Amino acid sequence: MKKTAFALLLLALSVSSCISTKSTIKNIDETASRPILREDYYLLTEYSDNAKYGYDSDYPINIGFVAESQEQNNVTYFFNGLEGPDGQKLSFEKTGTCCPFPTKHNRVGAGMLAQYTVSWEGLAKPIVLYFNTFEKGKIMCPKGLSIKKNPSRTH
Repeated sequence: MKKTAFALLLLALSVSSCISTKSTIKNIDETASRPILREDYYLLTEYSDNAKYGYDSDYPINIGFVAESQEQNNVTYFFNGLEGPDGQKLSFEKTGTCCPFPTKHNRVGAGMLAQYTVSWEGLAKPIVLYFNTFEKGKIMCPKGLSIKKNPSRTH
């Protein structure tokens, strides 16, 4: 029993030491609204002018507040509204989580960013985009991608 309690204490200390007490995320906007949802895609209307948007963990695509069970749906809606720079169909896959940060929108007081690897025909090396499902922010098209002209069911 003492070993279990000690192990739990060590686990709690190690987890809490990994989470910064101050968020480094720079583009949170709790007043932002999610784009209009049409069928199975977000109707995106703006391109980001920040080259770090989505590509840097300090400037993730903030699609929160969504339940963990809804993450895949919301990320899919996002990608279904986009295409490659020359109209290519995007392929995407969640490949990890990273970058713990404090948040009021989770029972444990912390969140993690989701990492999605994205590719399309003709791209030499896949890109990685960061998503924050706990905080809100303006949802835009990251540099290097295009807003679909005629979105249709893609996934």
